[in-house]
Amino acid sequence: MRKLSLVVVAAVLLATGSVLANDNTDIAPDKSLSSQISVMLANNNFSEIKSDLTAQVRFTLNSEGEIVVLSVDSQYERMERFVKNSLNYKKVDLSKVEEGKIYTIPVRVKA
Repeated sequence: MRKLSLVVVAAVLLATGSVLANDNTDIAPDKSLSSQISVMLANNNFSEIKSDLTAQVRFTLNSEGEIVVLSVDSQYERMERFVKNSLNYKKVDLSKVEEGKIYTIPVRVKA
């Protein structure tokens, strides 16, 4: 009876060890997408004008993996134009593109 309980405990330890050892390093596509957008918006000159600008950007991806900006909600019109010009129809590198899915991201430019 004692040997049976040792075998069960050993089996449970091996099973949990192999599950925990599974290296699952999948990158979330939203994180990858947001980092690519951050790089696209990095080259700006808003620090001379305002110290803290924010906007809500709604966009989708087309079948070629390009960003299609639907709307930019900001109080500063120059910020809206900058975001639209910087992102609209720019290609992003994603392994799986969900065409038609609408994304909303906050954009913040700090001085």
